[in-house]
Amino acid sequence: MVTPKLYSQAEKRFSPASNRDSARSPEKGDFGANLNLPHKIRLPIVNCSMRTIFLYSMRLLFCVVCAALLGCATDKPSGSNGLRAGVAEIDITPPVGHRMAGYFDERLATGTHDPLHAKAIVLQQPGGPRIAMVFCDLIGISLHISTNARARASALTGIPVTNILISATHSHTGPLFDDIRRKYFHELAVKNLGRDPQEKIYFPDFLVEKLVKVIAQANSKLQPAEIDVGIGQQEGLAFNRRFHMKNGHVAFNPGALNPNIVRPAGPSDPDVGLLLVRDARSKPIAGLTVFAMHSDTVGGSLYSADYAFYLQETLRAALGKKYISAFAAGTCGDINHIDVSVKAPVKGFDVAERLGSTLGRAVLETIPKAEAIRPSIAVRSAKIMAPLQEVTPAQLADARGKISKLGDSSTAFFAKVEAVKILDLAEKGTNWPMEVQVFRLDNDTAIVGLPCEIFVELGLAIKAASPFKKTLVMSICNDRPSYVPTKKAFVEGSYEVSNARVKSGVGEMLVETAAKLLEAAKQR
Repeated sequence: MVTPKLYSQAEKRFSPASNRDSARSPEKGDFGANLNLPHKIRLPIVNCSMRTIFLYSMRLLFCVVCAALLGCATDKPSGSNGLRAGVAEIDITPPVGHRMAGYFDERLATGTHDPLHAKAIVLQQPGGPRIAMVFCDLIGISLHISTNARARASALTGIPVTNILISATHSHTGPLFDDIRRKYFHELAVKNLGRDPQEKIYFPDFLVEKLVKVIAQANSKLQPAEIDVGIGQQEGLAFNRRFHMKNGHVAFNPGALNPNIVRPAGPSDPDVGLLLVRDARSKPIAGLTVFAMHSDTVGGSLYSADYAFYLQETLRAALGKKYISAFAAGTCGDINHIDVSVKAPVKGFDVAERLGSTLGRAVLETIPKAEAIRPSIAVRSAKIMAPLQEVTPAQLADARGKISKLGDSSTAFFAKVEAVKILDLAEKGTNWPMEVQVFRLDNDTAIVGLPCEIFVELGLAIKAASPFKKTLVMSICNDRPSYVPTKKAFVEGSYEVSNARVKSGVGEMLVETAAKLLEAAKQR
């Protein structure tokens, strides 16, 4: 298939042929293979009192939601505005044994707690444009993958490339791919063994096939629909993980009950964004939840969508087993779930269940207050060339020497961070294309898609500048070249700044670009 020539020279570097392992070409059957693994999802066992409380609260919420759904059903026939929607999901779980993303040591998947999925929502207004949004249970999406998947999906469905958005939930329990760490461990395996036993498939090609397929499936299922949008609130679930300390420095994750903490170095964002898709009978068939909180609550070596899985299970308990629950990370570059004011577990499936279930209940409480859009879909997008940090020959030589320490648990964390960063920057060059997308749903509602792990202050600034009543801001869309801190954070330093590729000021450039696109979309 010929890929349309729609990209800049910087993006043209990202073709499957140039990124695929030269030591091993995947078999044709690897791509798009069905991984119908016999996984049975079991809800964790909780003690009787907690189960009773949970079931009672869920029954109350179920009654509230049902009343809301029945009320809406009698209000007016869904789909009367001519809007059509199609939804689909597809399994993207790689084989067990694949390297996992999220950390700097080599970590191999030993099994699957809950399968990873890509979930697509396609919207079409009569006489207007179609838009497609895909949400993947992955740590990120590379420019290599999104460039190829969007171009191929566009050629197959007719949806313009700029109208296709591919987002990642930022789960830290998915596969490692298109990354300096993957490259090092893969090349080491090939050198020592003549092959890489951990890569039974080449995941980027496998994922592109799956993304194209799920977009096409959602597009083929377009049906009369109604879209409700609401923004709820959930306080006390997400926290800024950067803190001013008594020594005058800023530290990230300083530990629970640390007496040297002075105050948080930034805010959090309690908004729970909701987009609910109803069919012609007003039945909810799918939805999108947007919330700003790092998806790193599980750890371990089992594939999992993290707390988004329990969000899904909570919503399915109320809305039906076939409900497709998509999740997008808000601007959570400096936000996680750790409350340093209390001593409590911070990792594990119990933690993920508490977070996902709480978020799910917040969504259910938002549904009765959500408003049906009066569709007037429009798309605006723009690209900036983000300046990247320079790498000196001395830094590059030092990083090449230290990269062999990735598998050494005794090597300092920040030494690994620096080595990976320098080698990544050496491959990227001095500038990097970053795309901002704005999807207007109606005169009151817009969705913003940003690349990277964006600091929460930047997302809040976009919401404040938006002329729309409801603005959902999503990060890690179409690419993830690490963190984008604020100018203020660049002065303060700490982990996210040390791991950033961009120069100070890029975050503010993205805010300015998003604000201009929102204004342009509003005025159309």
